[in-house]
Amino acid sequence: MEFKERLKELRKQRGYSQVELADKLGLSKSTIGAYETGDIKPSLDAINQLAEFFMVDVDYLLGNESRSTYYMDPEVAFKAQEIYIDPEARILLDAKRDLSEEDLNVVINMIKALKAKEGK
Repeated sequence: MEFKERLKELRKQRGYSQVELADKLGLSKSTIGAYETGDIKPSLDAINQLAEFFMVDVDYLLGNESRSTYYMDPEVAFKAQEIYIDPEARILLDAKRDLSEEDLNVVINMIKALKAKEGK
C-alpha cells in the first residue's frame, strides 16, 4: 500500500473528513487532498506530524509495513486518538503508549467526568 492510500485509510478509519484532518493539523484541505491523490509528496516534517497524529510508525504510514506497531486494533487506536487530541490528556498517552482498550476507556471516562465537574 502506498502512502496516499494509507493516509486516506487512516483518515477514514478515524472518521475525519479531509477538512477536519486539515484543521487538526493546521494544513489546507487541498494539501490533504493532494497527499491522498499523490499529486504532491509531503515533507519529512509533514510525514512525522501525520504519523504522530495517527499514532503509527513512519514506516507504516509510508506503506513499508503492513501493521502499525503502536495500536494494532483500529478501535483501540481510535480511543487513543481521542485522548491524543485533548492536550490535557495527551501527557498520559505520551507516558504510556501501549495501553489496552480497557485502560483507554478508563482514561477517557475519567477525563469526561473531570470536565463535566469543571463545567467544560
